[in-house]
Amino acid sequence: MNLGSVLILTCTLVVDTSWATKADQPPKPPCRPGFSESFYTVFVSRDLLQGQYILKVKFDDCQHSKSVDFESSDPNFSVRPDGSVYAEQEVANLSDPVQFMVTARGGHDPHIWETTVKLALAGHPPSVPVSQIGLEDMIARAWDSNPRVIKFPRKHQRSSSANGLRRQKRDWVIPPINVPENSRGPFPQMLVRIRSDQDLEKGIRYSITGAGADQPPIDVYNIDPVHGKMFVTRPLDREERASYHLRAHAVDMNGNKVESPIDLYIYVIDMNDNRPEFQNQVYNGSVAEGSKPGTLVMQVTANDSDDDTTANGMVRYRILSQTPHMPIPNMFTINSETGDIFTVAAGLDREKVSQYTIIVQATDMEGNLNFGLSNTATALISVTDINDNPPELTARTFSGEVPENRVNVVVANLTVIDRDQPHSPNWAAQYRIASGDPQGHFLIRTNPVNNDGMVTVVKPVDYEQNRAFMLTVIVSNKAPLASGIQSSLQSSAGVTISVQDVNEPPVFPSNPKSIRFEEGVPAGTTLTVFAAQDPDLFIHQTVRYSKLSDPANWLRINRTNGQITTMAVLDRESMYVRNNIYEATFLAADNGSPPASGTGTLQIHLIDVNDNAPVLLPKEAQVCERASPRSRVNITASDADADPHVGPFVFELPSYPPSVRRNWTASRISGDYAQLRLRIPYLDAGVYEVPIIVSDSGNPPLSNRSMIKVKVCPCDDNGDCTTTGAVAAAGLGTGAIIAILICIIILLTMVLVFVMWMKRREKERQAKPLLIDPEDDVRDNILKYDEEGGGEEDQDYDLSQLQQPEALDHIICKPTGVRRVDERPVIAESQYPIRPSLPHPGDIGDFINDGLRAADNDPTAPPYDSLLVFDYEGSGSTAGSVSSLNSSSSGDQDYDYLNDWGPRFKKLADLYGGGDDD
Repeated sequence: MNLGSVLILTCTLVVDTSWATKADQPPKPPCRPGFSESFYTVFVSRDLLQGQYILKVKFDDCQHSKSVDFESSDPNFSVRPDGSVYAEQEVANLSDPVQFMVTARGGHDPHIWETTVKLALAGHPPSVPVSQIGLEDMIARAWDSNPRVIKFPRKHQRSSSANGLRRQKRDWVIPPINVPENSRGPFPQMLVRIRSDQDLEKGIRYSITGAGADQPPIDVYNIDPVHGKMFVTRPLDREERASYHLRAHAVDMNGNKVESPIDLYIYVIDMNDNRPEFQNQVYNGSVAEGSKPGTLVMQVTANDSDDDTTANGMVRYRILSQTPHMPIPNMFTINSETGDIFTVAAGLDREKVSQYTIIVQATDMEGNLNFGLSNTATALISVTDINDNPPELTARTFSGEVPENRVNVVVANLTVIDRDQPHSPNWAAQYRIASGDPQGHFLIRTNPVNNDGMVTVVKPVDYEQNRAFMLTVIVSNKAPLASGIQSSLQSSAGVTISVQDVNEPPVFPSNPKSIRFEEGVPAGTTLTVFAAQDPDLFIHQTVRYSKLSDPANWLRINRTNGQITTMAVLDRESMYVRNNIYEATFLAADNGSPPASGTGTLQIHLIDVNDNAPVLLPKEAQVCERASPRSRVNITASDADADPHVGPFVFELPSYPPSVRRNWTASRISGDYAQLRLRIPYLDAGVYEVPIIVSDSGNPPLSNRSMIKVKVCPCDDNGDCTTTGAVAAAGLGTGAIIAILICIIILLTMVLVFVMWMKRREKERQAKPLLIDPEDDVRDNILKYDEEGGGEEDQDYDLSQLQQPEALDHIICKPTGVRRVDERPVIAESQYPIRPSLPHPGDIGDFINDGLRAADNDPTAPPYDSLLVFDYEGSGSTAGSVSSLNSSSSGDQDYDYLNDWGPRFKKLADLYGGGDDD
C-alpha cells in the first residue's frame, strides 16, 4: 500500500542525553507530569509487519499511578499500557514519513497530555538539531513558508493478487500544524487551506469544530466556508493552551456530508516569553561555623512557565554577589541546574561573620545570558554557633569575705568571657570547686543574665576553726567543646575567702537535756546544772541565765552557774506533763557587743509514785427490787497513777453501817472489775447510797471509800424499770413535795389576782364619765380608744343602705309602726341648744350636757342600729363651696375672754386677743 505524499512542516529537536549516564549526574528538578518528549522521531524500515514494536513513549504523572490510558490518533498504531507503540496493520513500501498523536490520561486527573510520534524511513536525513540553527530560522521554516493545502483523503481500490483480492488504500495522516505563540499578525492570519477533490464537481462548504472553533475558547480559529482557508484570529499563548484538536468537515450545498471529517492538530510553538520565577524572594538557610568545603547549605528553586523540554524553560543558576567578602569573596557556590548552594572554602566563623547575603540569579535558555531571561532572589545564610570558644575567667585570682555562721550569702563574684552565642549551651558557664573546700561550705551558682559565677555559702563557717579558705575554681560550658578545641589556661582561677569573727550566742552542749526524777520531790530540791558554753574562744565574756518557759512554775535557775532547783512539788499527773515528761526552756545570754543569747530545753522525766487513790466507777446504777440476774451492777475503778500503782483493784463493803453488808454483796470478776448485787431476795424501791472501799496495788497500797447511788425499782418481764417504779425510785422527800405544793399555790394565787385586777379595770373604764372635773383633766394624756375594725376591706356589708335616699316616698308609704332599724326615721328633727356667742367658762359643761341629752332623745340621730361608715360623704353637699366663707374683719368679735380660761388657752388668746399688746 502506497502512502500519499505529505508535507511535513515540523522541526525535530534532538537532545543529547548522554550526560545523564555520568556518575556525577546532578539531582533531578521537581517532578512535572507529562511526556518526557513533546516530539518523538523514529527511523523504521520500509516495511512494517503487523504487531511490530516501534518505540516506547515515556510518561510520568508524578503520582506513580499505574492506571494511565494511552490512545493513538492513527488506528494503524496502538499504544500499550506501558507506553509501547506497536503496528496494528502491515505497512509496505513506506516511502514518506508518517506522523500521529499519542494522548495520555491519568486515572484520577481529567487533564490530557499529548505528544507527536513521527516515523521516518531509515536512511532519510534527520532533522537539523535546534542547537545548530537559529530560532528565527526554525520559525521561518515553520511559519513563513507558503500555506499548505490539506486535501481530504480518498479511498482507491486496486488488484493485489491473482486471486482477485483488493487492498484498500490507507487514509492520509495529516501532519500537525505548528503556530508560534505571541505572533504580531496581522490577524486573521491564514494557516492552511482545506480542499476536497469534489469541489470541481459540486459546491462544497467547509467548517471546523472543536475547542478553539465552536467550543471554548471560541473563535480562535475560523475557516472560509467556500475556499476552505483556515485562519487564526488572535495571538496564541502556549502557557495558556499548548495544542488544539480540530476536525474539518466538507458538506454539499444541501448539508450532506461529502467527505469524512479529518483531524487537525495545531501545536503552539513555545517562545521564550517568561522569566524564571523564584518560589520565594528571600530564602533563609544556615550552616555551622567551621564547616568543611562541600557542605550543603540550602537550595533555591525557580520555575519557568515556558516549555521545560526546550531551552526556553531550562533554568540555570549562578551567584551574583556575596556580602560580606570575608574571609574570601567566594565562600559559596551553587549547582547551576539544581540550585543547591554549597560551601567552597573553609574559614566560616560566627564570631567574625554571623550572616551572609547571597544574590542568586536564575536564567533560562540554559543560562545563556545573551538570549535568556533572568530573575534574582536573596539567600540569607546564617552561620550557626558551635562551641569553639572555651570560657575564660577575667582574672587569675578572686577574693571575698563572709561573716561566720551566715548561709545563702554571695561572698565573691567570678566574671567570665565567652565569645560563643550568648544564652546558648555553648555560652552558658558551669563552675566547679576543684579544691580547698573538703567539707562543702561553698557552692558556685551561675548568673543566667551575665554568666558570672556567684560563690555562695551553703554551710556555716566557723571563725574559730577556719579563718580563711583558698579555693581553686574551674569553669566550663554546658555543651562540650567542638572537636579539636582545647580548654584555655584561663579557665581556672584561685578564690580567697576570709572569715569574719562575730559574737556567737552561748550554746548548751546537750539540747534538749533529759533528767529523771520521782514525782513529789519537795521544793528546793536541786535537779541539775544546765550550763551553756560560749563559742567565742578568743573573747572572754560572762554568761547569765534566765527562765524563758516554765508552764507550771515549778523550777528556778541560778543566774550565774545555771543550777536548776524546784520551787514546788513535781506532780506527774499535772496537766502540764505530757507522756511523763515536763519541759522547761531557759535562756543563756552573754555580755558581748552586740549581746547574743541562746536557748536550751530541759526535759524532766517524772517517775511515778503511788500518790493517787483509785476512784470508783460508775457513780450511779439501777437494779431491780427483786434479786435476779438483772439485779447486778458491774463496777470498776480509775487511778491517775501508772503501772504498777494501779490495778488489780480490791473492792469490799464496809462493816458500818451494818445494813450495807446485810442488803448488798460485792464479788470480784477480774483484776479491775467487781460485781455489786442484792444479798436479800427483795428490797424496797428507792435510791440507796452504797459505800464501797477500793484499794490499788501500789506499795504501799492506797484505798478510797466511794459512794455509788443505786436506784432500786420494780421491773417488768424484760428486767427494765416500769414508769411507776421509776417515779417511786426517784424517792422525793417530804420537804420536796411540800415545796412543790407551795409553788403551785403561789402560781394559782397570782393568776387569780391578775384576773380580778383585769375585771376591776374593765368596770372602772365603763363607769368613767366622758367629762371630768378640771383638776382631773386628762387632755394632756394619751387616750386609748376601742378599735373599730380594719375598714371596708374586711367587712362584707351593703353600704348602699347607709346612704341618704334621694326620695322618701317608699318610707312615707309604709304602714304605721313598721320601720327598718337601719333606716332613718321620718319625723321632725329635735332642736339642739344654740351656743351663745360669748360663752362663759362655766357654760361649757352645761352646753355639752344639754347637747348629749338632746342627742339621746333624738331618734333620728345616728347611730340608729346601723353600720356607720365614717368615710362616706354622699353624692353631694347642699351647703355649696366653703370658699364663700370669709373671716370677719369688722373687729366686733371680742376674744379677750380666752385669757380667763387658764394657761391652756394662753396661746389662742395671744393669737386672737393680743392686738393691744402688739
